[in-house]
Amino acid sequence: QVQLVESGGGLVQPGGSLRLSCAASGRFYSINAMGWYRQAPGKQRELVAAITGGSSTNYADSVKARFTISRDNAKNTVYLQMNSLKPEDTAVYYCNGRITTTKWDPARDYWGQGTQVTVSS
Repeated sequence: QVQLVESGGGLVQPGGSLRLSCAASGRFYSINAMGWYRQAPGKQRELVAAITGGSSTNYADSVKARFTISRDNAKNTVYLQMNSLKPEDTAVYYCNGRITTTKWDPARDYWGQGTQVTVSS
């Protein structure tokens, strides 16, 4: 069974930085795109950043130039470096992976349990 486990959330002051990590474990054939989503109270879940298997990246306009997504394929891990954090970045951050469990099956989405990021003075 595939699991995505996030870490690195917490409380930070405005202007501060946090680094989120998400490691995939279990039995799978390949990991395609990976990404980070977030959901603030009363709002829909939104894409923050995504990275393909070839390391092409995509960012929400609200985080461009402040957040950086990267991945370590050897460790099956994706990272989100968040700088210049703002109160509006406060949300639960979820890791997503499009993972193929066998070479005969189509890729499907897997989600982590979420990690809270709170930006407040």
